[in-house]
Amino acid sequence: MTHSLHRRGTRESLSEDYVMLCLPAVGVNDEGHAPKLKKFLEIAVRYDPVNIGAIKLGNMYSHSKEEVIAAAQAVTHAVFVKPEQVASVLQDLKEADLGMSVVVSGIFENVDKCVEKAGLKHHTANFSLGIWGNTKRLPSDDILEVATMCGHAMISANLIKSAVDEIKAGRKTPDEAARMLAPQCACGIFNPARAAKLMAAMAAK
Repeated sequence: MTHSLHRRGTRESLSEDYVMLCLPAVGVNDEGHAPKLKKFLEIAVRYDPVNIGAIKLGNMYSHSKEEVIAAAQAVTHAVFVKPEQVASVLQDLKEADLGMSVVVSGIFENVDKCVEKAGLKHHTANFSLGIWGNTKRLPSDDILEVATMCGHAMISANLIKSAVDEIKAGRKTPDEAARMLAPQCACGIFNPARAAKLMAAMAAK
């Protein structure tokens, strides 16, 4: 199970949202894993990710990319907007043969094509079963599309509403508003490029 699994939105929007995680299995291959996670991030940044993160430090909107790579440990993340980028990263990872677990989240059929293009096969597939319980207490769907891009729920609904208000008032562009939200998602799976589009649409209503 992964914290990147519960992203919400239309197929069109989610087709520009791919999260990659790289991590060791505790007690199996975790000894000396940090250099391998650094290599994962080094490979990822070759293909222009919209975010990278090291869970022990933060993401590229609160630190430099170099600092994030240097802090790689336990779990690392990279976010892309194009399946071609994902396929290229997977191809390079296959050649690097790091021996780490790699998880790719996104529209299943699109991810499947990336895996096939890289000459790899799925090991495991996870699907979200959605949200259960008293869903009437949840924020609106458009807010959730942004909020669920932080799998640890560190970007609040009210902060997103405030960011949209800033766009409406002309005090921030959608990109600036998205960059304001991005540091809150400490592990770095937030997609600011997608968030900017979603918030621009909200502000236009």
